[in-house]
Amino acid sequence: MTTRTDTGASGRTLAFPPGFVWGAATAAYQIEGATGDDGRGPSIWDVFSTRPGAVAGGHTGEVACDHYRRYAADVALMAGLGLPAYRFSIAWPRVQPDGSGPVNPRGLDFYDRLVDELLAHGIDPYATLYHWDLPQALEERGGWADRNTALRFADYASAVHERLGDRVTAWTTLNEPWVAAFLGYASGLHAPGRRDPAAAFRAAHHLLLAHGLGTSALRAGGAPQICLTLNLSPVMGTDADAVRLVDGLVNRQFLDPVLTGALPSDVRAIVERHGGLGHIVDGDDAAIAEPIDLLGVNYYNPTYVAAVPGAPADPAHPGSEGIAFLPARGVTTEMGWPIEPTGLTALLTRLSRDHPRVPLVVTENGAAFPDEPDGDRVADADRMAYLSGHLSAAHAAIEAGADLRGYFVWSLLDNFEWAEGYRRRFGIVYVDYASQRRIVKDSALWFRDVIRRNGVRD
Repeated sequence: MTTRTDTGASGRTLAFPPGFVWGAATAAYQIEGATGDDGRGPSIWDVFSTRPGAVAGGHTGEVACDHYRRYAADVALMAGLGLPAYRFSIAWPRVQPDGSGPVNPRGLDFYDRLVDELLAHGIDPYATLYHWDLPQALEERGGWADRNTALRFADYASAVHERLGDRVTAWTTLNEPWVAAFLGYASGLHAPGRRDPAAAFRAAHHLLLAHGLGTSALRAGGAPQICLTLNLSPVMGTDADAVRLVDGLVNRQFLDPVLTGALPSDVRAIVERHGGLGHIVDGDDAAIAEPIDLLGVNYYNPTYVAAVPGAPADPAHPGSEGIAFLPARGVTTEMGWPIEPTGLTALLTRLSRDHPRVPLVVTENGAAFPDEPDGDRVADADRMAYLSGHLSAAHAAIEAGADLRGYFVWSLLDNFEWAEGYRRRFGIVYVDYASQRRIVKDSALWFRDVIRRNGVRD
């Protein structure tokens, strides 16, 4: 892929390659609401968010952005912003309320309507099958710590593709399995709220197995483009051993089984210390390594570590004894995450160097800031600066040889931000949750111009 840089009176434009895919992303539980409508069953987030203290403000996704009812207006809004592509997730509990067995046709009817509306507006649908909303019934049978959940996911993938595969060509199996496994089963900060390191490592393996089995199911149905989306973070520090260990837990634990066919030996030793390897069955490595067409990269910030002898393991990183996770440096977003666009350049170039046969797409990148409307305007200059910096970093990665095919901003709408509830706003469109009024932020208009010229002003 090639890029170019145009310099004119209005400044320098970093142009992206022809055919570069621009879009915005969302997730079902974060925007849909309607959690009890049309036969949808409860998810682990429906249950977890009612737990006292689990979610800021006691918020839930019961209403969220009411996208389930307002999807047509939201798609028209996307079209007005010139979005060529939209990445959304499908709620497993809408499709199979019990997590297995018969499909709920009314649940799939919604995604039928959404896909048709997108295509009618010239927007390519990018569907993600799992963005953390596991059916509660499966969690009660062991959740991701149980092998059966991976098998049920393959059935679910087949059912969804059978209904939508004639119109949806771009499929992602899972979003951020590290978060689902280690925030859900180790630290307990996310649903289902368990604190069991051994269960977390089993969950990580079964999520990857679900991805592999789901990929095979999609491929058997004729899906032409299949992706896995990982939250990846460059690990930095002065102690090489600490950096490598955390890179193994955060990045290589998921990259290597999918792209090289085996769990790294250093990570395997950590897993073995936390409950053994009995959950890994002969044939799993081959199933997990089923070839993919794209690797989705969710990037927000680097991870800084230091060796501190005697330090206990971080709850979200079992096996990290003797290592400290350092606080953010410099300017941060409202989430407390450091703003470091160069980390994206480093990550993309590393991935293309280590795995040159796998094209990349940035499936999430964005920032939370304390947006306040002023009448019909939300002036979010901080977000524009954030996105501009990260798009410039992506362009630099392409120039350095990274095979980057697209970029999806997180997120289209302000939404339910998991354990943070509604107090953090990532959207390029403001949502007044009381009235459900949408206000296009300055960043959305800026992003519209980036799409129009297929480039960002440096």
